[in-house]
Amino acid sequence: MKLKHFSLAVAGLAAAAISVSALAQKKYDTGATDTEVKIGDTKPYSGPASAYGTIGKAIAAYFDKINAEGGINGRKVKFISLDDGYNPAKTVEQVRKLVEEDEVLFVFNPLGTPSNTAIHKYMNSKKVPQLFVATGATKWGNPKEFPWTMGWQPNYQTEGKIYAAHILETKPNAKIGVLYQNDDYGKDYLKGFEDGLGDKAKTMIVSKVTYEVTDPTVDSQIISLKNSGADTFFNITTPKFAAQAIKKAAEIGWKPTHYLNNVSAQVGATLKPAGLENSVGIITTQYGKDPTDPQWNNDKAMQDWRAWMAKYYPSGDVTDASNVYGYSVAQTVVQVLKQCGDNLTRENVMKQAASLNLELPMSLPGINIKTSPTDFYPIEREQLARFDGKTWVLFGKVYDPAGN
Repeated sequence: MKLKHFSLAVAGLAAAAISVSALAQKKYDTGATDTEVKIGDTKPYSGPASAYGTIGKAIAAYFDKINAEGGINGRKVKFISLDDGYNPAKTVEQVRKLVEEDEVLFVFNPLGTPSNTAIHKYMNSKKVPQLFVATGATKWGNPKEFPWTMGWQPNYQTEGKIYAAHILETKPNAKIGVLYQNDDYGKDYLKGFEDGLGDKAKTMIVSKVTYEVTDPTVDSQIISLKNSGADTFFNITTPKFAAQAIKKAAEIGWKPTHYLNNVSAQVGATLKPAGLENSVGIITTQYGKDPTDPQWNNDKAMQDWRAWMAKYYPSGDVTDASNVYGYSVAQTVVQVLKQCGDNLTRENVMKQAASLNLELPMSLPGINIKTSPTDFYPIEREQLARFDGKTWVLFGKVYDPAGN
């Protein structure tokens, strides 16, 4: 009997040791438990950039799908998305609430260059991931100085260089007018564009005008650009002002070769309000499949996206590429959390985010996500597209700044 009791005791100790070992393998920071991962976000659900609010709703809808399927590694996602009105001061207030009161594991896809700039140092001093920010400013890929901040979409300077290269190739004597938002977002695009034009920037750019996010319209700026004699237009604006610019140019009979930054190239949010007929011929870049492009109608990824929209976000606009963006960036962070396993520390979240190599279903062919500890730019490839009155038509090669 004594031997039996001893054996049971040993077995009990072994089981306890296994249990302790299993527990020891699980590592959590604030915002993560055995059953839940808490993620924070800010979006402009109101204000001058409210067209982007649908991205937050799409992300929430994707997490609804994930939770309905059992979560990530057995954990449900609690997504807390707050309105900052595209106001940097409000962003600071809301992000402090998310970090200090709601105690999220990390802040995911906060939108806007000025908004993210306002929280940049705070997030890094707190050592809380500012992950896959919804802005293409170049500064989000600086792991040496800001190891807790990472971009997601192609950076604005690279995109600006693509337009410059196309102009130099197709219209080397162009007279260029530029409209840009008077902040880091607008200036980042402009820098890439001017760098791409090189020495010719000084002679080719005949007019540069700005607008403030608080301006009611950009009508006077468009009249000024027309009067400058510009025959080529680089439109660096968010959707509300992009639509105004397109519409006003048509009203005054100004028909330049028109380049529109990718962040406003949504058929639903920008081109429809501007008038589809007024938008014919506009050139942009793309890295995701556009839901208005008929070439993807029989594509399984597009069919899956449409089914997801119908089930989880039925009020969303299926012509708005922002809803593809929300879906795809959510898939990216889900992959990061899958890779984290049971080590849900903030440090490991950044470590896994910096070791991605995947192709998303709704990315264009040839465009992937790849990161490393020294490369915080997940998406770096884009392709030019021209609007034909109904959809964006891709043309040319996939542009890769790394030359791969």
